[in-house]
Amino acid sequence: MKTALQISAQLENLNEFYTIGEDFRWYIKLKCCNCGEETPEFVYCSLGDTYPAPHGKSSCSLILKCKLCKRENSLDIIKDSLCSYTSEDSGKFKTILVFDCRGVTPIDFSPRVGWEAVGLESDTSFADIDLSSSEWYDYDEKAGNSVSITELKFQFVTVK
Repeated sequence: MKTALQISAQLENLNEFYTIGEDFRWYIKLKCCNCGEETPEFVYCSLGDTYPAPHGKSSCSLILKCKLCKRENSLDIIKDSLCSYTSEDSGKFKTILVFDCRGVTPIDFSPRVGWEAVGLESDTSFADIDLSSSEWYDYDEKAGNSVSITELKFQFVTVK
């Protein structure tokens, strides 16, 4: 089953924001499709993490054994699905990443640190943005404007 992570946010004086690098950590909570057990803590996966898939010849980004039913589940980040959230998307939900899930379903997302953004008028680069509190504020000195990401929301949607 493929599950898309969609986000929505209000961007002020920003052209886009995005993740960078294969080591960016996607923090999620998962639910076992077999017994319904949920991970009590956030677990993470990244594009750079690859493990042999438990039942097959492919690889995956995360392998997780369910603590209740002992089933071995996996999740893989679909690399080509990764994209940025732009000023044109502001206020609308947009898919920024797709997970290929086997035996688990993502149920919660924690954005945390490591995001990057680009100023709308100046192309100023803002690095290592912390979205743990679902908002971020700064000042673009080149453009003389305040910049922000606010009202950050997310949802998971099943895709084909």
